[in-house]
Amino acid sequence: MDNSERLNMLKTIAKGIAMHFGEKCEVVVYDLTKDYEHTIVAIENGYISGRQIGDFASNIVLELLKSFNENNNNEEIKDKYNYLTQTKDGRILKSSSIFIKDSNGKICSMLGINYDITDFLTAESIISSFTNSSAKKEVKEIIPSSVNDLLDILVNEAYEYIGKPVASMTKEDKIKAVKYLEQKGAFLIKKSGDKISNFFDISKYTLYNYLSNEIKE
Repeated sequence: MDNSERLNMLKTIAKGIAMHFGEKCEVVVYDLTKDYEHTIVAIENGYISGRQIGDFASNIVLELLKSFNENNNNEEIKDKYNYLTQTKDGRILKSSSIFIKDSNGKICSMLGINYDITDFLTAESIISSFTNSSAKKEVKEIIPSSVNDLLDILVNEAYEYIGKPVASMTKEDKIKAVKYLEQKGAFLIKKSGDKISNFFDISKYTLYNYLSNEIKE
């Protein structure tokens, strides 16, 4: 089965899942052989996250793919089921990511399922106010509406990870921040070096020196 046949099959499956679970279920087909910024080739009920065909993979996908590629396919990448994500407007989704490989064992596509559980959580909150019970839920991913938003989220995460103003950061702090972004797959995004070097007040030469030398040591 070639890639186009595989994607057509996934598109059919995506439509079937969305039809079965209804308007609160977003299903996305990603072609991971493409530029990571334009991986979505089919999406059902895309109004849930505000995305459309031609948009990009999320931060979790970038991080998983980076880890998989670094290990030269020796470390098995695992599908992720039933984790929480959040849209830019604050809606909470119950998500699963299923990776598809080609005949050579290389990841080539992904099926993403995002079910909007915001109303269920609201109802749960009302019930818990009477039963005096609550359950803390950890959101692992925010689904942004543009690739620039995604990069902003990752840069802000790195800033919070260091925990001090850029003006007060030492060289070691900045190396640590760049390493965090590198591990999160931020550099898979085109022209991310410009935003990252500007934010952390370093030159692009210094940034890539960190990536080539300091972080690899």
